Amino acid sequence: MEIKLRPSSVSTGRMLLLEEILKIADLASATAELAAGFRARFGLPPLYELGLVVPDAERAAGDLEAQGVRRFLILAGRPVLWRDRGEDGSPQGKMGLAFHQGVELELLEPMQGSDFYNQSIDPEGRPVVHHLGFLVDDVDEWAGKLAIAGFPVWVRGRLQLGPLRCEFAYMDTVADAGLIVEFIDWRLFGRAFGPPAGLLGGLAHLVKWSGRRSLSV
Repeated sequence: MEIKLRPSSVSTGRMLLLEEILKIADLASATAELAAGFRARFGLPPLYELGLVVPDAERAAGDLEAQGVRRFLILAGRPVLWRDRGEDGSPQGKMGLAFHQGVELELLEPMQGSDFYNQSIDPEGRPVVHHLGFLVDDVDEWAGKLAIAGFPVWVRGRLQLGPLRCEFAYMDTVADAGLIVEFIDWRLFGRAFGPPAGLLGGLAHLVKWSGRRSLSV
């Protein structure tokens, strides 16, 4: 049976659930139609990440792992930069990362100190598709390209763990694309790279071996 996916829309109250996508065998093909016109219009790179809002990242990770998704690496802490519509903040949150069928799944709990993810919480606790993430080599260059076209930066942020840094920008694209677009730039010792599935999985198992479910950063 063919399943037609409808993107999320805060304005209409429509939420796209991960379970709708997982009903389709090929995750990459299922997500290819999400914001397809918008992606083609701006020449966005291939989809890298599906951002999912959940009430509890650890519980959601356990549920998805039971369905065959690789073990999630769960990180807890504060971004070193969080600028929401130009206002600096220091929220605290938790996220989980794992690859599934070539797409990174990111689990995001509502943050203490920011309501950015709250609007996408499902009353039944199911993972809701919040954004589409694209790996780029210059977050600000891509963000500027969309901003000039009328899609401003919603949140500009940075994560830092030793020599590992992640720059990201959430763009205000919901009205046109149906979902938020995120640009992501991972750097290790200043060099761009995409975290491989094996690395995330290996770190996740090390955290489990230590007796913890999440790693504080």
